[in-house]
Amino acid sequence: MEESSKSSIMSNISDIQLIEIPKIQDRRGNLSVVEGDTIPFVSKRVYYLYDVPSGSKRGGHAHIEQQEFLIALSGSFDVILKDGKNIKTITLNKPNVGLLIVSGIWRELKNFSSGSVCLVLSSGEFTEEDYIREYKKFRLFKDR
Repeated sequence: MEESSKSSIMSNISDIQLIEIPKIQDRRGNLSVVEGDTIPFVSKRVYYLYDVPSGSKRGGHAHIEQQEFLIALSGSFDVILKDGKNIKTITLNKPNVGLLIVSGIWRELKNFSSGSVCLVLSSGEFTEEDYIREYKKFRLFKDR
């Protein structure tokens, strides 16, 4: 088994981190920058979720290798995290605080406020093979 697959099997809720993003304040407004060692990976993909209809959910998957860093650029939403044994809900609502989700963690996003925008920085480019999209398969993966 590859080392990265082993680490994603062994990852758990305690590996999740809220990371404060440096904020530069002045009279013209605030500026936050994700660079250098702000997050523990080089971002290879950036995408964002917006105009999410009221009551809708996003996510509903885990990654075998990729890590992701989520930021609520505007508004708020809840991130429900599961490691196969534990569940934790984190509300993101500040544009200078991001959530680092390591590989091997199931995530669901819900309770999007009106006008919310979720920015995601990912450690890898899109590859369907990295996704576990069924929770039953995720549990089997974690139980290996």
